[in-house]
Amino acid sequence: MEKRILRLAGIGCGARTRTYCALAARMPDKYLVVAGADPVAERVERVRETSTRPNSFRTFPGAAELLAEEQLADVAIIGTQDRDHLACALGAMERGYDLLLEKPAATSPGDVRMLQERARELGRRVLVCHVLRYTPLYRSVKNLIEDGSLGRILSAQATEGVGTWHHAHSFVRGHWALTAESSPMILAKACHDLDILAWLFGEPCCAVRSFGGLAFFQHANAPVGAPERCSPDCPVETSCAYSALRYLDERRSWLPLIYDRADSATHEEIREWITRSPWGRCVYRCDNTAVDHQILAMEFVSGATATFTMTAFDKGRRLALFGTRASLRAEYGTGAEPLITVCDHETGAITKHPVERGPEKDAYGHGDGDRGLMEALYEEMSHPDPAAMTTSLDTSVHSHLIAFAAERSRLEQQTVDPRDFTNGA
Repeated sequence: MEKRILRLAGIGCGARTRTYCALAARMPDKYLVVAGADPVAERVERVRETSTRPNSFRTFPGAAELLAEEQLADVAIIGTQDRDHLACALGAMERGYDLLLEKPAATSPGDVRMLQERARELGRRVLVCHVLRYTPLYRSVKNLIEDGSLGRILSAQATEGVGTWHHAHSFVRGHWALTAESSPMILAKACHDLDILAWLFGEPCCAVRSFGGLAFFQHANAPVGAPERCSPDCPVETSCAYSALRYLDERRSWLPLIYDRADSATHEEIREWITRSPWGRCVYRCDNTAVDHQILAMEFVSGATATFTMTAFDKGRRLALFGTRASLRAEYGTGAEPLITVCDHETGAITKHPVERGPEKDAYGHGDGDRGLMEALYEEMSHPDPAAMTTSLDTSVHSHLIAFAAERSRLEQQTVDPRDFTNGA
């Protein structure tokens, strides 16, 4: 019997959708990319180029036009901006699509729960792109917990270093700079990490206390004489780590994420684009509201505890688990090779667990999680129980609620139970 090919359609053809489609193209026995929708034609074209049947690929100027057609694919990849996830996901499910849904699933607790309920009513499979669960590193950590190597986990510390340039690019100048128009940074950037903590503990979080704010990327810290936009005339241009003119050289790899003609534009065209683009603004003179640091203290129902720090001023992810038999430390993306070390409390013996790397050595990011997600998607979409998929929407709801609880705690200066959120909250 011939193996079924899973047809994919991209709704929102930005960087995430293009990554998933490029990976799908490397698995032609599993996937066929058949359609794409985006208001920017160049983005749709880049998705079409990943298809193994580009001549039959369907293009659309937006989600509404694609969803007005009869169902074109088995799975719709929802890769729009955060605020558009809900409408696109609901529309695609109504039309008959299962979903590969970029996180966050939605931007309010009520909308997340509404999406969950509608998926259940329609019997749709919704896999949320919590790619960290599909990485060799975090899968190895989960295995060490489950085989009893660490004993009972009583406490954890996790850190996500966003990276100063990444933060400036995305959360000062970029799409997530204005929380009211996108989503809180703790949700947009760190629901990955909150999902990992909930997964590793294997139980609900019952209390969150959070602190943080915007301290550095603001007007008061602008260098004397710095203009509103980066230019050679800025008195600190040559020494400023955030100069937008760096998009012309050492930060050129970031350009395709925001400038659709990055691969074909001349040096002068890019320089002119910087003079009018949001990404050409001085990072100290933007209208950004996203935090640049935030910390969470969390309690789980068993009494276990965890802290999580999200900061612009570090790079990579670090994790420490403290169990009754042994402690564990792991990291990736910090500049060092991914590694897990376990220290036995009784003997003091330290065991190193090297992390398997894919053949392309993280060419697709997130510690091989992007590729791991696409390798798993095919079987996940055949799972008899949609809720039992590794990162099903049902599974993802709780980590979303932890993020909402953290933001409420930060703003209202009180401890919040994520489970208190109800429809419309």
